[in-house]
Amino acid sequence: MPVALVILLLDISLIYHASRTGRLQPWAYIILMVPLIGALAYIVVELIPEWWGGPGAAQARKRVANRLDPEKRYRELSDKLATSDTIANRAALAAECHTIGRFEEAEGHYDHVLGLPQGDDPAYALAKAQAQFARKQPAEALATLDALRERWPDFESAEGHLLYARSLAELGRLDEALEEYQAVSQYFPGAEARVRYGLLLQLVGRTAEARIVFNELLIQMRRAPKYLRDAQAEWLSIAEKQLST
Repeated sequence: MPVALVILLLDISLIYHASRTGRLQPWAYIILMVPLIGALAYIVVELIPEWWGGPGAAQARKRVANRLDPEKRYRELSDKLATSDTIANRAALAAECHTIGRFEEAEGHYDHVLGLPQGDDPAYALAKAQAQFARKQPAEALATLDALRERWPDFESAEGHLLYARSLAELGRLDEALEEYQAVSQYFPGAEARVRYGLLLQLVGRTAEARIVFNELLIQMRRAPKYLRDAQAEWLSIAEKQLST
């Protein structure tokens, strides 16, 4: 049997399987546009994890599927919102917008939610500020965070505090940023806040203080469990690099 015919039969079989299992989009397009390679991708991403099962396989499948069709979940959540415009559905779509880089749309969704009686929640205001910062509008993010603090004075968030410090730094208000970084680095989980604090200390010429921050962080993390060190590997690598220069 000719190889081309074998590939055609395989493609048809897999497209049929995809249609029966609700996976027609985007797989039909991928299989048809990239013969054999598309079929192999479908087998690796969809069939093998299905055969073997397990959470690890499911996570791998999700990662590969997201690379092949990064806006699949965005479309699903958009359809869900169109069917039922609830706070939960809109917030889920806003979060997905942030994940895939649609920051302006994410901000719009959070604005909408915050305007609703039951959406008056500091978590949504913080998420709006994160979207503003992500689209390179630190002044807007800072204004949103200031309004949040005034509206909900008892609300505490390490992520929000770090974002406040980062916004000040982006706006060139370095002395204020240093104060905020110093404060948030005392309780922020993980290494990011301390590394950012050390980097800003270096930027303003306070090199000796920066080295102390980096060194203390690395000493502390050497005593931490391996899974914590692995989770903070990116930031620890930056600290090590700064100390080696």
